[in-house]
Amino acid sequence: MLTTMSELNKTPHPTRRSAIKTAAGASVLAGISIPHVHAQANEEVKLSLVGCGGRGTGAVKNALSVSGTLGPLKLHAMADVFDDKLTRSHDVLKKDPTVGDKIDVPMERRFIGFDGYKNAMDALNPGDIVILTTPCAFRWPMFEYAVEKGLNVFMEKPLSPDGFTSRKLLEINKKAKEKNLKVGVGLMCRHCKSRNELKKRIDDGAIGDITFMRSYRMQGPIGSCFTPKNDTDMSELMYQIRRFHSFLWLSGGAFSDFFIHGIDEMCMMKNAFPVEAKAVGGRHYKTIEINGETFDAVDQNFDSYGVEYTFADGTKAIYEGRNMAGCNQEFAAYAHGTKGSAVISTQSHVPARSRIYSDQNINPSWRAKPENLVWAFPTGPRGESLEGNPYDIEWEVLIDAIRNNKEHNEVDRGVAASTVTSMGRMAAHTGQVITYDQMLNSEHVMAPNVQDLTLESDSPLMPDADGRYPIPEPGIKKDREY
Repeated sequence: MLTTMSELNKTPHPTRRSAIKTAAGASVLAGISIPHVHAQANEEVKLSLVGCGGRGTGAVKNALSVSGTLGPLKLHAMADVFDDKLTRSHDVLKKDPTVGDKIDVPMERRFIGFDGYKNAMDALNPGDIVILTTPCAFRWPMFEYAVEKGLNVFMEKPLSPDGFTSRKLLEINKKAKEKNLKVGVGLMCRHCKSRNELKKRIDDGAIGDITFMRSYRMQGPIGSCFTPKNDTDMSELMYQIRRFHSFLWLSGGAFSDFFIHGIDEMCMMKNAFPVEAKAVGGRHYKTIEINGETFDAVDQNFDSYGVEYTFADGTKAIYEGRNMAGCNQEFAAYAHGTKGSAVISTQSHVPARSRIYSDQNINPSWRAKPENLVWAFPTGPRGESLEGNPYDIEWEVLIDAIRNNKEHNEVDRGVAASTVTSMGRMAAHTGQVITYDQMLNSEHVMAPNVQDLTLESDSPLMPDADGRYPIPEPGIKKDREY
């Protein structure tokens, strides 16, 4: 298990091209020394979806949209703790003209409850695929069961909200590797054509040595990042799962769930992960409007964050995130070097519109062609994107690995990205400088005994008598976030 940042940074971080090339060369030996669990090209691979929210539904669409030359795929089972979410997801998928004929989930293979994930995996055969898109607090017990069953896995980011979960995943992943299971992690920017071409050029010295990077996700409230008191008839546990972006034990909060991509794409360009972080953040006017009525928000999130990450060689990377209405918005990432600068991503995740400039003057418009523009990822005749969809590409890579028995396991990198993200979040929430090793080895378990939760359980985080939840107090709570 990788327990220190020095060990992690000794681990190579290959590009997608080099990873596939290496895997192709290794697959001959893999067939001799490792159990044979991959599906042949003409065999139908079945999928089970665990976690039927928007991301889970989207992941199924991405999976079922992969090239037909990679063989038949079908959705075979579904599981969630909310019946309405499962039903809605099934209906959306069944009515979709592009994938509807690949949805084969009768009532007897739709499972509700905290043990539903086991039922959904039991419905599969070894070598099939389970999609894990629940809040990340549940990731480790579900991954553990999938590995036990010999299933290939796709799991959404972030992988962990705390050090305990990160350590559990790394330990379980050893068994996944021993069984030659293929595991994809939903950090799809790593599979983006534009970003990978930019990375290749940066690796080849196009902007010189990277000296500084910066990334932004400045937006209004998103998802369930603001939450009012629970005045519903739902239990605390179910209320919090329904609004999981608001609670650190479930998701790492809005910081981990939404900011991880921008942080990880900087790590991608740097070929490394930061060793420490210091940060600021705060709660300003945390209110939420519902049906025209304004309520105080009692969730655990700050509404603005600023993090300075430091890499082992001293290079700095700044991440700024905000969830406040009416403010300037920006959703982009940049790299600066000794010979020039680069746009890693322009606006949102897709398309990246990556490009390189000969100096530090970056034009915010991807359509502009200033004299200092050195390179831009090609576009179509009317400027349309030719990048493809990285949400689909990550599935093409995973299915190809399963069909052709190529090495494919993104867990170590996914845990590192999740831990780095948590490191920045904890730095803001405690007001302390937090190192990677501190975060990974933190003793604060946010969701103790998460594997034993039932529909009747109390939440690991209960409100006080006024219906409010513990929030970070920088400088007061110094060794834990709440």
